[in-house]
Amino acid sequence: MDQLNHLSLMWSVLALLLALSGGAMSLDKLNMCMDAKHHKTEPGPEGQLYQQCSPWRDNACCTANTSAEAHDDASYLYNFNWNHCGIMSKECKKHFIQDTCFYECSPHLGPWIQPVDQSWRKERILDVPLCKEDCETWWEDCKNDYTCKTNWHKGWDWSSGINKCPEGSKCSKWTDVFPTPKSMCEEIWSNSYIYTTYTKTSGKCMQLWFTGTNPNKKVAEYYLNNGQQQQSSALPTLLFLAVTSLSVMIH
Repeated sequence: MDQLNHLSLMWSVLALLLALSGGAMSLDKLNMCMDAKHHKTEPGPEGQLYQQCSPWRDNACCTANTSAEAHDDASYLYNFNWNHCGIMSKECKKHFIQDTCFYECSPHLGPWIQPVDQSWRKERILDVPLCKEDCETWWEDCKNDYTCKTNWHKGWDWSSGINKCPEGSKCSKWTDVFPTPKSMCEEIWSNSYIYTTYTKTSGKCMQLWFTGTNPNKKVAEYYLNNGQQQQSSALPTLLFLAVTSLSVMIH
């Protein structure tokens, strides 16, 4: 009787492993919205997206109202103050607007969405590979601006309702805080992005700036397929370990 119970347990474990592997691949990570403060539940057309967010109008996770607020200095989205160390230059600010549009509107971030326990969101992006041109142009256009922090996700003084530099910090030139494009792109939003040496023609990096058809779906598909191949190759090993362990229990 004990042996029958062990065999039943073994098949239950195998069935669970197969179900988990199938479920992980069934989620449409090529067309989804993360569970965050202003995101739609599902992506879809938004014909009235504002200015720099307009490239996502055919399929977006943001609403028209969110896209308009992304362009405001005093946006209700997060009450974030770009001008915490003097007025941010127009050249620099346009990249943060584009970054906000990318974060709020993109439906193709599935491979990099991770669960997070924060009051304002349940999911975030982690290690999204940015194209070399986008990261370097962003840094170049901000290099004469000033900031007081390397990580803009946390550590601000919010006592006034908007973010201010924390006590004891000082405003420094951008290039002193972020000496390289890599340091800026990776540190400023808690590793939401990683700097790559891939160019926009590589098909291996996500573009913040684009016109016409969104090129990022193919990039997400490339990384998703690589991830699934690794998952598939690991499955036989998991099954073998499960069978071996249960066989030992039986005998």
